[in-house]
Amino acid sequence: MNAFQRLRRQRIAVATRPFQARGGSIIRCEGCGLAEIHCACALKPTAIPAADFCLLMYDTEPMKPSNTGRLIADVFPENTSAFMWSRTNPDSDFLALLRNPLYSPVVVFPESYVREDEARQVLISANSLSKRPLYILLDGTWSEARKMFRKSPYLDGFPVISVQPDTLSAYRLRVAAHDNHLCTAEVAACLLQQQGDLAAATVLQDWFSVFRERYLMLKSRHKKE
Repeated sequence: MNAFQRLRRQRIAVATRPFQARGGSIIRCEGCGLAEIHCACALKPTAIPAADFCLLMYDTEPMKPSNTGRLIADVFPENTSAFMWSRTNPDSDFLALLRNPLYSPVVVFPESYVREDEARQVLISANSLSKRPLYILLDGTWSEARKMFRKSPYLDGFPVISVQPDTLSAYRLRVAAHDNHLCTAEVAACLLQQQGDLAAATVLQDWFSVFRERYLMLKSRHKKE
C-alpha cells in the first residue's frame, strides 16, 4: 500500500458522511482507482526518481476518483509521501519530513504568486540545491491550491519552483480553470524533466496516459448512455 492509499483510507475513516462525487457510484479498484472493468494494475510501472515528492492534499481530494496525485505514489512508492493539509494543525510527521537533513524542500507553485515584498527564493531548476529535492505538491483545485500556498506559514521559509510545460495539459478528467493548468501528475513529470531525469518522467507520463485513457473510456460510455 503506497502513501496515497494509506491517506485515502485515513480520510474515509474520519468522514462524517458519504463522499458524493461524479462517478462515485462506480465500483473501483482499490489498487489503481479505475473502474474495476478497466483495472490497470497489471500495467502499473515503478521507477526510482532523482527527487522525492510530498503530496499535501486539500480536504476531500484523496477521495476524488479523478485525482492524479495517486499516480505519483503508484510509480514512486518509496519516494512519495502524502499528508492532509491544515492551516493551523499540520501533521507532525509532515513537519518532521520538512526538517529531515537529507532533503531540500521546495514548494511547487507559479512564481508569479510570490509577492515582491517576500524574501523568498525562486528556483529555475532544482539542480542548484545542495541536497536531494523534496517537491511539495499542493494537491487540490486551483482555488484550493492558492489558499494552501497563502495560508501555510510553515512553508513560507522554503523556496518556490515553477514548471514550464511545453504543451497544453492533456488532463480532461475534471474541468480546469485554464487550459494550461496541469494536473498534479503532469506537474511532477515536468519537474523531473527540468531536473534532467527523463527516464522517471517518461514512466510517470506513460502511467498517466494509461490512467487517463481508461478513466475517459468509462466517462464516454456514461455520456452515451
